[in-house]
Amino acid sequence: MRARLGFRGLGLCALVALAACGRLAGDEKKPPQLMNIKSASRSPDEFNILPTKPLQMPEDIASLPEPTPGGTNITDPTPKADAVAALGGNPALLERTAVPAGNGGLVNYAARFGTASDIRDVLAAEDLEYRRKHDGRLLERLFHVSVYFKAYAPMSLDQYAELERWRAAGVRNVGAPPEGAQQEK
Repeated sequence: MRARLGFRGLGLCALVALAACGRLAGDEKKPPQLMNIKSASRSPDEFNILPTKPLQMPEDIASLPEPTPGGTNITDPTPKADAVAALGGNPALLERTAVPAGNGGLVNYAARFGTASDIRDVLAAEDLEYRRKHDGRLLERLFHVSVYFKAYAPMSLDQYAELERWRAAGVRNVGAPPEGAQQEK
């Protein structure tokens, strides 16, 4: 009787150890979530509430554009454009998709060796595969621990080592801390 109970306990331990090596059930298709930030309270998020703009009567009703189903409305909230306007910028530049004339030389120089038209899709697929390989241990996944910084640590730049490298090359950086200053890592 004790031997049978011991074999069941050993089998259960082996099953738990085997399950710890794999993924949780149903996680194969779901993209890994490396950054787990959630509010502790169940209250509504006031930053997600966007008030609509006040209705106004136009001066000339005939000059109104044709309504487009699924399009934008002049009373729709536009928080990015409002923020750009509040900071003194031009909100119309947010809608522009073409390269500005002043940046044409920069774009041509950056594309001198050719460009890939599907670069966003390729990078998204490669990053998804990387996140799947580095999505934390079993208990980190179970308890939704953020492993983002640990996963991407090999790709991060040591800013102080880079600053010293540029200083050794003789490049002056006025925004950098003085050479003898204490730097926290």
